[in-house]
Amino acid sequence: MIKSRKIAVVLPCYRSAAHAPNVVQSLPKEVDWIIAVDDACPEKTGNHLLDQCGDNQKLIVLFHQDNQGVGGATITGMKHAIDLGADIVVKIDSDGQIDPNDVKRVAEPIAKGHADVCKGNRFYDPRLLRQMPIIRLMGNSALSFMTKWSSGYWNVFDPTNGLVAIHAELFKRLPHDKLERRYFFESDLLFQLYLLKAFVQDVPNDVTYGSENSGISIAHSIPEFFLKNIRNGIKRIVLTYFIRDFRVASLQILVGIPLSLFGLIYGLATWVGNSFEGTYSSAGEVMLASLPIIIGMQLLLSAAQEDIMSSPRTPVHGSLS
Repeated sequence: MIKSRKIAVVLPCYRSAAHAPNVVQSLPKEVDWIIAVDDACPEKTGNHLLDQCGDNQKLIVLFHQDNQGVGGATITGMKHAIDLGADIVVKIDSDGQIDPNDVKRVAEPIAKGHADVCKGNRFYDPRLLRQMPIIRLMGNSALSFMTKWSSGYWNVFDPTNGLVAIHAELFKRLPHDKLERRYFFESDLLFQLYLLKAFVQDVPNDVTYGSENSGISIAHSIPEFFLKNIRNGIKRIVLTYFIRDFRVASLQILVGIPLSLFGLIYGLATWVGNSFEGTYSSAGEVMLASLPIIIGMQLLLSAAQEDIMSSPRTPVHGSLS
């Protein structure tokens, strides 16, 4: 089935001159185009590719005059792939961590019409987790949970994975000018895909952590990712439950948030006030603080359950073409 689809692989390149040529040479024969985007790389990875892989007729190297980030490089490559007539576009990192043969794994479900988008999942095999540095593992886990909530794709276990395949029709419908250009690109892409109700499928993939240097600092990225996920999460909830539709979960959110906030604020204010006066809170004050919190949290948990069950589960690319 995959042979009947034209597949383009997009390779964002930045400080990966030592690994990118091997990635290009290792890509499966089913790939029709390999589009490497040199994102103003100080190592001139694009030139290295032309020198070492220039005889590969599938290889196309594009150059950015200014660094745009991994998202900007990916968007440039994907747009070019669409112009070439690709049916499926696969983005893979150029640092050699991802097995190039996994391109077929993520493209296959889309080629068969089973999914609109496929994301790699590094966490399917516990043995692979031993290779991942503990700080990176903890950071990825935290970022993944935040992305699940902000994007609405609770079924995607590794949303920040750099291996992603997308049907051409879905990419055409995305607001390219609104997509994040840097490291938040992977998470922001899922948020935009949710607004199109695209079905995203998890696909197990292998990773190898070697001598490559990660361009992303977990310590510096978590605050930025946290704030941007909060932004996207609020946008998604407002659009999903109050603009595009209004349902039981909408009421649960409307009632649950004020109740929880009232109980929390009243409880803290009462506790602080009584502490200054050297008195204990009465049973009535405790109940007035705790009951709204309990009811509010129950309502919000019910809304969360509906949100989890509402993750898109049906491919839509057939209705877009």
